[in-house]
Amino acid sequence: MPARLIGHVNVRDAARWAQYRSRVPATLAPWGGELLFRGRRADVLAGEQPYTETVVVRFPDLASIDGWHRSAACHAPIPIREAAADLTLASYEADG
Repeated sequence: MPARLIGHVNVRDAARWAQYRSRVPATLAPWGGELLFRGRRADVLAGEQPYTETVVVRFPDLASIDGWHRSAACHAPIPIREAAADLTLASYEADG
């Protein structure tokens, strides 16, 4: 079943965040990951959303997300990410 990875982000250091973002696509490709959406919040229409940016990545299945997340390639740029932003990552089974 298709799966999605959703990240909610608050950037603290734009230069480091750009450096991290430039490294991510190469880590996704071996696992079939494809960036679907990256954007800045325009408005909160209901409830609370403390994050200013969101990213959505499509994967073939949850096993691919798990493989990507456990891979050395995924972990290599994490120190840059941690210096650049606060974020949450969550995986989802997709209905379509």
